[in-house]
Amino acid sequence: MPHFLWKNVLLFTCFLLITSINSQDYDDSDNAPANPEQDKCIGVFLTYTFTKRTKEYPHVKNASAQAYAFDAVATILNTMSEDLKAWEFFVGFQHDEILVSVRNAVLTNGTDFPVKVGNGTTFSGFPDSDLLNAIETAGDMEQIQRIIKIKGTQFGVKPPGTPMPKTMKLMNSGFKCPEPTKKGGQMYLCCVKDPKMKKKTNTTKFLKRQKADLTIAYDILQAYGNNYLAQVTMDNWHPLGRLDNWNLTWEWKRGEFIYSMRGAYTLKRDSSSCIYSQAASYYTDFDFAPVISCDKNPIIVDLPPEREKDKDIGNLPFCCKNGTLLPKQMNSSLSTAMFQLQVYKMPPDLNRTTLHAPQNWKIKGELNPNYVCGPPVRVEPMEFPDPSGLMSETAAVASWQVGCNITRPKPRQNRCCVSFSAYYNESVIPCNTCACGCSDAVACDPDAQALLLPSEALLIPFRNRTAKAKAWAKLKHRSIPNPLPCGDNCGVSINWHIVSNYRNGWSARITLFNWKQYIFKDWFTAVTLDHDVFIDYQKVYSFNGTILNSTKHTVFMQGLEGLKYLVGIVNATDPTKNPQIPGKQQTVISFTKKKRPNIKLSKGPGFPTKVYFNGEECALPDQLPISNGYSLRSGISRVALAVISAFLIYLGILL
Repeated sequence: MPHFLWKNVLLFTCFLLITSINSQDYDDSDNAPANPEQDKCIGVFLTYTFTKRTKEYPHVKNASAQAYAFDAVATILNTMSEDLKAWEFFVGFQHDEILVSVRNAVLTNGTDFPVKVGNGTTFSGFPDSDLLNAIETAGDMEQIQRIIKIKGTQFGVKPPGTPMPKTMKLMNSGFKCPEPTKKGGQMYLCCVKDPKMKKKTNTTKFLKRQKADLTIAYDILQAYGNNYLAQVTMDNWHPLGRLDNWNLTWEWKRGEFIYSMRGAYTLKRDSSSCIYSQAASYYTDFDFAPVISCDKNPIIVDLPPEREKDKDIGNLPFCCKNGTLLPKQMNSSLSTAMFQLQVYKMPPDLNRTTLHAPQNWKIKGELNPNYVCGPPVRVEPMEFPDPSGLMSETAAVASWQVGCNITRPKPRQNRCCVSFSAYYNESVIPCNTCACGCSDAVACDPDAQALLLPSEALLIPFRNRTAKAKAWAKLKHRSIPNPLPCGDNCGVSINWHIVSNYRNGWSARITLFNWKQYIFKDWFTAVTLDHDVFIDYQKVYSFNGTILNSTKHTVFMQGLEGLKYLVGIVNATDPTKNPQIPGKQQTVISFTKKKRPNIKLSKGPGFPTKVYFNGEECALPDQLPISNGYSLRSGISRVALAVISAFLIYLGILL
């Protein structure tokens, strides 16, 4: 080939290389592009690099609705002289991203894939949650840095645009993070220690135990080459937290399986799932018949009380309460649950020092608060009293702690609701339409406002209220929408009724209705009131009422002896003629007027701002009954009423 042709080929090849390097999408290598700015950082250096994307099916004309598969790499590097414990890395996604998989990290909230993260999400380290420092590791990048590989789908950003997050930051307390610097398909920042934060002295290499509404301890009591004995302890710390018939689940990340259990059991026990699992390929001569569970996500439940003394599967403290976890002020002996499990491991973890806790913890109960659990954090080993009875204590081999906190229900995702009524208004404001969700049925309107009701309609199921609601609307000259509003679909409803108002005080009545067949044992309810109302609280009569010092302006109520069961709905004597009858409990609550003698109950201050049943926050109505009609629960409506009133007065003057 002539010399000038070789020269042209060489120039063309260089051009292709330069073009590929400067292109928007990076190659799909294992490492993110190195950033020289990390050498200037004394703290924690974070990067996010967009690597590539591919147009996904279906192909649509609307650019904002077009989906693209994308790959990205995030890195977190410890450039301090001390270890970074239990790191948490927030990425502020903003393009309706859906994550499909993440390598070398887990989602902090334990959500399963695929997961929508359009408002951002936080990553935590797994299998190692800590980043060591370079000084004590001779600069070993595998111990001081984590490379997080992210795969997912994003919407609406087509080439040549780059779908970058809005922001990112380190979530660990005691750090200050600036706004990230963005350059093309990469963004980076250096988070440094906040000089205003007091330096906490920690004499151990593990973190101290954290505070949460519900804490779960995962303590390894005995460790062998290929298996270990673990103990799980759950403690309820929230004054309104509660679980009934709790279901606990997690995810085994390293092929583990549960050989045996005491104090609890798995809902599914199928030896065939073990035989065809990854475990069977290694434990070739193992008898899987007695194995409890080989599920990657086992569902664990408590034993019934009658198995408490069973020497084979029970006989543990705090076990066998039928899944009940109560607040400590109700019953401290029922605020803790415990069980043990024998866990077998898989290669390459076949030595007694290689130990990992399961990830993605979730717990739920029957009409209870929604708990969101963080990742397990390695903490100081738990110490237990010596089983021989001596004064010494025995430490666990290793300990992790999971913190779970109660989250407020999203609209239409409550599981209980509230209706309001008063002696000065004939109509009841019922629970909101679809307060606890709605199906896709087209026979009703999920967006229409609920129809006002006569008081007797509260005693019958929603499906039997139609005739009464229509008749009441006609009597009160109110329009009837077509189609009619959907029901509230709540298993429990609560009515707050202002009974009386006199010179020295006033009273309200609270009534609980159970529309489920489930019987609530040791139930409780709580109401939060405005300060002006709460300061004159006097007494609860038919329930055991106490003031919660840990929760502002809240009255806690539970059943007295003989009234601790809220029974379920039952059929009427003649089901063909009469509707079903809900379980019901009620009491009167009295208030004085010593500190607020001029309180105007007819304007709405006598209604609670929050209502709870068994820890679940119930949906409140959008309106309040007042003496001359109804008022929305917002300041805007009051202003509007004032403007309308002034306008009517003005018209009267003109006339």
